[in-house]
Amino acid sequence: MNESRLNLLIGGPGTGKSSTLEELKKRGYPCFDEISREVTLQAQKEGIDQLFLKKPLLFSQKLLEGRIFQHQKAKSLNKTCYIDRGIPDITAYMDFFNESYPKEFTIANQKHIYDQVFYFPIWEHIYQQDNERYEDLEQAKKIDQQLLKTYTGLGYSIIEVPKTSINERIKFITQHN
Repeated sequence: MNESRLNLLIGGPGTGKSSTLEELKKRGYPCFDEISREVTLQAQKEGIDQLFLKKPLLFSQKLLEGRIFQHQKAKSLNKTCYIDRGIPDITAYMDFFNESYPKEFTIANQKHIYDQVFYFPIWEHIYQQDNERYEDLEQAKKIDQQLLKTYTGLGYSIIEVPKTSINERIKFITQHN
């Protein structure tokens, strides 16, 4: 009988999580994309350049809904899945920007648990800003530290992914399952 195994990819912006996830997909693993880009692009279509910066709570509520849905869907597959960013990322970002949020956010962190957390550290060599990634490298480094603080504060053991090729990163990650 198969069993759900939810593997989370975390780290600051621009650390190679999404590129690694794309390759995991190509190899047939069930994967769930980062949804903040979707939320940001939709808001831009509606005339709001950076929804998180203009309306952080609304942006975060949309992320929370989407990430809870991803968590439930991944769990229902009864397979080893990989997810780009998790529910605790939301409170990490909100805490970083000193934004308040309802208790439902912290309850979601406790209710929806991941089996393993793979941490992609800041890698200056590959970092790039783009249309949806507003953070500069220095801010990305600070967000990275907040993410680590949030996840370790929730009791997660963090597995640091080495700064190597995507193939080597995938080999490292899949050996931990």
